[in-house]
Amino acid sequence: MSFGKTTPILRIFDEAKAREFYLDFLGFNLDWQHRFEDNFPLYMQVSRGDCVLHLSEHHGDCTPGAALRIETDELETFQQQLLAKQYRFSHPQIQAMPWGSQDMTISDPFGNRLVFTNAISV
Repeated sequence: MSFGKTTPILRIFDEAKAREFYLDFLGFNLDWQHRFEDNFPLYMQVSRGDCVLHLSEHHGDCTPGAALRIETDELETFQQQLLAKQYRFSHPQIQAMPWGSQDMTISDPFGNRLVFTNAISV
């Protein structure tokens, strides 16, 4: 038996803020977006490398305040890229964790926590 990759769905409330955070600040790419009609909630996919996230304005899709861990093999480089952008709502810091990894937690404008970690699964 095997299972495929996981694609988390994160709740968003404001398209402009989501784009500013995920695309401009974190450097994700917009893969696609969908609305059933004009003035309907937005659903979109963003990605950076193998990390794929779905962002949804739909009320029933998910609850704000999710937390997820995203593995990276260049945590320090990513932190420096983010700090260089001087995003006024986040100044991410790396923390040494008791279990040996280093983590950098960043909250999006909607209360979701993205924990970037150098703890790589094998």
